[in-house]
Amino acid sequence: MALLGLGAVFGGIWAAAGLFYMTALAYSFDQLVAVARDPADPEAEFPDANALSTLLAIAHFAMLPLAVWALSGAGHAVWERLVIFLGFGLFFGQVSNSNAHELIHRADPTLRRLGTWVYITLLFGHHASAHPRVHHRYAASPEDPNSAPLGMSYYRFLPRAWWGSFRAGLRAENALRARGRSDDLHPYALYLGGALACLLLALVIGGAAGLTAYVLLAGYASAQLLLSDYVQHYGLRRREIAPGRYAPVGPAHSWNSPQWFTSLLMLNAPRHSDHHAHPMKPYVALELTPEMPLLPRSLPAMATLALVPRLWFRVMDRRVARVASVTETT
Repeated sequence: MALLGLGAVFGGIWAAAGLFYMTALAYSFDQLVAVARDPADPEAEFPDANALSTLLAIAHFAMLPLAVWALSGAGHAVWERLVIFLGFGLFFGQVSNSNAHELIHRADPTLRRLGTWVYITLLFGHHASAHPRVHHRYAASPEDPNSAPLGMSYYRFLPRAWWGSFRAGLRAENALRARGRSDDLHPYALYLGGALACLLLALVIGGAAGLTAYVLLAGYASAQLLLSDYVQHYGLRRREIAPGRYAPVGPAHSWNSPQWFTSLLMLNAPRHSDHHAHPMKPYVALELTPEMPLLPRSLPAMATLALVPRLWFRVMDRRVARVASVTETT
């Protein structure tokens, strides 16, 4: 965060250092230790997980307007703006999204609201409804717009997942309201109203250039979130045991990655099978077990590979087939 902030203000080598940290350095740290060792008692090792998540959310709210200002009116050269955009965009996409995901799964309503507002500022507020109410119920099935079937490229998946999750989350919230199990204010009114307020604030900060920069940053961050969904569930399917009913979500229905540095950077989001099995478990307690399918490289590295569909299919389709064959025989 410090490097990104210095890059936004001073540009030059600081901007390049922030981007380097978010890309090449993170990948290099992953190679130092092949698999992170799980502590015997994760909660005891880091008892202040909620405090860190709160701090990261507050930092996000400060960094987003700073990025808009730097990209719209700070007098940086074109190359500096490009580097600042990529550095901040990676932070919002990899860290802010992962932190918001952690927060919306907390039992404390204040923490959930904090995570929701992180998503709202990234113009992706509906994810706070669609993720817990749709994705966790229907993951690895055709009913979930955020679980990509075998053979679907990320570029086909992206619009399907964004619009599909918006509609599915809205249906889920309307169903809750119809049963009298929701607050007076419709969540989608908050998502859309909050997004409009953020757009107006970006316009105030940087004029038309600031508004454009903000929309591009939010779009880049959301595209990364959906890219993670694509990678973490690609091709994996639960067995349909009755029309519209599927076998319970198990370890074999999510892809995981054990690389220690990028996992910590994303608050253990790559330990995805355990998260689906225990959605309320804090990220510090998420575990890897032998029956969980592993990606051949870290989640960010595989997300980069997914941008080249031909290579992605060549690497992943045979792995999907192996997981499916093992699942069918157990």
